[in-house]
Amino acid sequence: MNHRLTGILLLLACCASSFAAVSYSPAANRDYPLQVLWGDTHVHTSFSTGDAYLLGNNVVSPEVAYQFARGETVTALNGMPVRIRRPLDFLVVADHAEGLGLAYTLREANPDLADDTFGASVGEAYRTFQSDTAGRKSIWQRVAARADRYNDPGKFTTFIGYEWSSPGSKAGVFANLHRVVVFRDDAATAGQITPFSAYDSRNPEDLWSFLADYEQSTGGAVLAIPHNSNLSNGEMFSRRQYDGSLLTPAWAKTRIRFEPIMEATQLKGDSEAHPLLSPGDPFADFESWHSWAGYKTWAEHPCCAERKEPEYTQAVYSQQKQGEYARPALKRGLAIRSDLGVNPYKFGMIGSTDTHTSFASADNDNYWGQYPNTPPSKTRPTDQFTPSWERPLHWETSTGGYAGVWARENTRESIFDAMRRKEVYATTGPRIQVRFFAGWDFTEDDTNAPDLAAVGYGRGVPMGGDLVATGIKGAPSFLISAARDPDGANLDRIQIIKGWTDSSGNTAEKVYDVALSDGRSIPARGAPKLVGSSVDLATASYTNDIGAPVLTAVWQDPDFDAEAPAFYYARVIEIPTPRWPAYDAKYFGIKDMPDEVLMVTQERAYTSPIWYTP
Repeated sequence: MNHRLTGILLLLACCASSFAAVSYSPAANRDYPLQVLWGDTHVHTSFSTGDAYLLGNNVVSPEVAYQFARGETVTALNGMPVRIRRPLDFLVVADHAEGLGLAYTLREANPDLADDTFGASVGEAYRTFQSDTAGRKSIWQRVAARADRYNDPGKFTTFIGYEWSSPGSKAGVFANLHRVVVFRDDAATAGQITPFSAYDSRNPEDLWSFLADYEQSTGGAVLAIPHNSNLSNGEMFSRRQYDGSLLTPAWAKTRIRFEPIMEATQLKGDSEAHPLLSPGDPFADFESWHSWAGYKTWAEHPCCAERKEPEYTQAVYSQQKQGEYARPALKRGLAIRSDLGVNPYKFGMIGSTDTHTSFASADNDNYWGQYPNTPPSKTRPTDQFTPSWERPLHWETSTGGYAGVWARENTRESIFDAMRRKEVYATTGPRIQVRFFAGWDFTEDDTNAPDLAAVGYGRGVPMGGDLVATGIKGAPSFLISAARDPDGANLDRIQIIKGWTDSSGNTAEKVYDVALSDGRSIPARGAPKLVGSSVDLATASYTNDIGAPVLTAVWQDPDFDAEAPAFYYARVIEIPTPRWPAYDAKYFGIKDMPDEVLMVTQERAYTSPIWYTP
């Protein structure tokens, strides 16, 4: 080949490379998530022996849970046809590792076993189940293979997962330290292990060691999602390790590695904020469960109301709650970081249902209860939550929530990676679409950009990200857009919640209204006018003649201290809508609903925070 021809070919190659790098199409090189995917990471089926199968969910199998979540009509335990309002994009069937599939497979093996002896048979099997490693692994491989079978990349994603159900560190005192374990991998990889259960250890640090061993031995990836922290007796976000010893940097690094997100809302209450800890926040008392028994104030707690223990004061109760709720935990994480150099509570937030009926519905007008013994009925709102407790009554449960995930595609890998980077958010059921970015030079004009996400990713960081001081003078600005559920209620407002630490290590918080519907102005002091209500309880209905379908804002922190570490997250609130007991009352003609039953709600979304580091 002569030198002239070689030169021409090199020139053509360079031109081709240039053409490939620059395109007329503005989206050709776009590399950020374009879609929000909706899912439930916490669904129990008949494979959860103790609190699903033995309470009546003995026929609604994991297969039915997948079918329901992807939009098929299935049959409930009471014989009614049931269907989700809109299909989900992904699902985690997270049956308890403790006795996983035990009762279901025992009935399969002995279909003629009499009902009056079945319970005793399960009890006897429990005693040997944990030591039967081969049997447990066989059931787990069946669980994993089923998830693979229903996984349909691009259309409907199923994750292999289970729940580890520790009751806490103190004997005789229940503390919900449960985690949902989610694998990024397929059955060939995840099926190599046997699920680590609370029978192996009640200590979450031992669970993390198991997960680390799994990743090292298989090359796979796994994370754990803390849930129901509002019922953890102060242990979920503690200042101490499980054995009571002081936290260490290694402990903090391990925790945030395996637990990058937490379940901020579900059927057994909301865990975003507590009214006692955030008295200046009128929206903090939302679906509050102040104890497992449903007591509403510290003074009603059994240790005060019954035993009158003098040491159990409001201050003690308040301190306990700081280890249970997301907002104080996020503040605690900032304080720990100032001591250890690592923030163990730098988590994102999602919602889920924790249903034990197999039905991942979080709609108020399509609520099938948390447990199979509470299907829709005329007495359901005032029934006991379970037969053995005085409180709570069933009306005190919520419908749960969903996880919104900003992902590049509907696959295990893309959704899992979004969870890892915390580009996720929680809703209490409605599919509100929220974008949230932080940067240094957003302006009000950016809210009018046709591609708001391009502006946000181009000049800032998304939810779950870190905003690092760059030497730029002035306060950070936040770009936020929220659109209502297309089949749901209009929006009332957008708020930004800030938490920070001062130079003395003290933590603080503040709630800012940044966008209001219906032309309401944000006052310099005090609360803005309420949005009103269009709810008609007689018909269990509402109208969207109040509120706004879309709210946007650019907000700059007026109280910014460049030396103070901080976090910011957005909360989007809907207009008032009927709560599920109102739909029960209409359907069953209930005329004498007690006054204490909450009939109206304001659903909401919580984004993962963005952290500012000096």
